[in-house]
Amino acid sequence: MDRRTFLTIALAAPAFRQRAKPAAKPAAPTVQVNPQWTQWGGPHRNFHTEASGLKDTWPAAGPRVIWKRPLGEGYSSPAVENGVLYTMYGKPREEIVLAANAETGATLWEHATPMTFQSDAPEQGNGPYATPLVVGDRLFTAGVAGRLQCLEKKTGKLLWTQQLWTDHKGSRLMYGYASSPIAFRETVIVPVGGPGKAVMAFQQADGKVAWGRNDFGNVYSSPLLINVDGLEQLAALMDGAVFAVNPHNGDMQWQVPFKAEYSIAVATPVWGPGNLMFISSEYGGGAKVIRLQRNGSQTSATEVWNSNRLRLHHGNAIRIGDAIYFSSGGKGSQAILSAVDVPSGKIHWQERSIEKASFVWADQKLITLDQDGNLMIAHPSPQGFKISAKAPLLTHLSWTPPALVGTRLYIRDRRTMMAVDLG
Repeated sequence: MDRRTFLTIALAAPAFRQRAKPAAKPAAPTVQVNPQWTQWGGPHRNFHTEASGLKDTWPAAGPRVIWKRPLGEGYSSPAVENGVLYTMYGKPREEIVLAANAETGATLWEHATPMTFQSDAPEQGNGPYATPLVVGDRLFTAGVAGRLQCLEKKTGKLLWTQQLWTDHKGSRLMYGYASSPIAFRETVIVPVGGPGKAVMAFQQADGKVAWGRNDFGNVYSSPLLINVDGLEQLAALMDGAVFAVNPHNGDMQWQVPFKAEYSIAVATPVWGPGNLMFISSEYGGGAKVIRLQRNGSQTSATEVWNSNRLRLHHGNAIRIGDAIYFSSGGKGSQAILSAVDVPSGKIHWQERSIEKASFVWADQKLITLDQDGNLMIAHPSPQGFKISAKAPLLTHLSWTPPALVGTRLYIRDRRTMMAVDLG
């Protein structure tokens, strides 16, 4: 098999309602102008954000660089909240959780733990891959050897640990653990893999097991929370199926077969209008869209279309309207930037000139970072992919999706992180 494989691999921001005075008109919904980026995929876990004020073009030298700093090994994308950036990196025989000043890049604290895991593709790095999760005063991280940790957000003090591979017999993957944790009410939920423990929920306060259910092995994908006509569900792509469980107790809600060879399914499913979910992987997985429909307390799942031609290796797909954009292929050759109609599976176009890329959608612009470190502002449509700004900022193996807070974009390659101003 190809060894140039890498894995990168929500709750929406709470809506606060104002109580109107009796004689007044109903208050308009509160809009968070610059939402924080507290988890994998941003405020809604789909790489869409309401940030605005982004410029469409840059000077010839590119956008203004606010700071740039070296960082250890890894592809963990940052979480950013209230002026603090959290990410992970690796050093020989250690794995580090980092808190840095988001304005300057300076280290605020680090928490190091021993780490002896070795990836089957050392030339591509040894992780870590997962994105930290910020909830209240706590920070949750998932290490490359299956170590789930809860840290005190302000100091980095370790509050509790769960060893997903050793204590819970989770799937030991050849490239390491890559799934980013997700919060649901008072729990944190992660894929684990194995009999009775496909997905597990732990109490945020003390790490005690809340529930563990189902029997699928793990892959590298991160789960997401969806709402099917009023039913809360946690959707996960795992080894052999995409499915959803009741996040309160882990009860199975629905499942659809989906299998990638070597358990290499990386991308998070994409959920969107029409109750349609897009799933894709390389290694024989292909792509498919399923439609979910609520019937009372039950949910039915129907496959709408599938294609072996479309194969999202790693990174993220992003849906805008009825079109979804992603890099197809790239396991052993160049990836093809693809635009696909979600309801029908029709391929609008495919573009070979853009390397494997990851995306953030904000202010009617598609922020695009390709694997060679080129940052772009693009305007995609079913008719084509128009680039209005482009600058080489990082180096090869820039596989980490960006994070955006306000007009500030945080990006990293395998060993460097930087912040740039897109306003």
